[in-house]
Amino acid sequence: MRIRRYRPADGRSLIALVRALARYEKLAPPGPAAAKRLLRDVGRRIEVLLAEADGQAIGYAIYLFTYSSFLARPTLYLEDVFVLPEHRGAGVGRAFFDALLKEARREGCGRMEWVVLRWNTPAIRFYDRTGAKPLKEWLTYRLEVARSR
Repeated sequence: MRIRRYRPADGRSLIALVRALARYEKLAPPGPAAAKRLLRDVGRRIEVLLAEADGQAIGYAIYLFTYSSFLARPTLYLEDVFVLPEHRGAGVGRAFFDALLKEARREGCGRMEWVVLRWNTPAIRFYDRTGAKPLKEWLTYRLEVARSR
């Protein structure tokens, strides 16, 4: 297993993994227009790492950078991290986090942040083991701007 940067030839694999995450989270998967936008935005608005085993994509992480005015440093924001169920427990998630921490340090980030669904206890247990702490004093808000699929 290895973690590597996304390449344009990985488009089909990435979309298949995003759809697998949607199934896991019981959400609607990206439609064709959204999939096309996602692939267009890799390297422009978002960065992607892939986990590979035996030449097959088995997981992905999408991240981007935000900025902390108080730290005066960027923050690596992890949008998605997903590993196919049959590959969980083999260290893939830890390898993603190690690669993301390396990237955050390379970029001079002050921190990494992400959100997790409250019902996703396996992910929460994993995050707790990484040393991450939930931010109990912050609420996540969302305002829908565009509804295109």
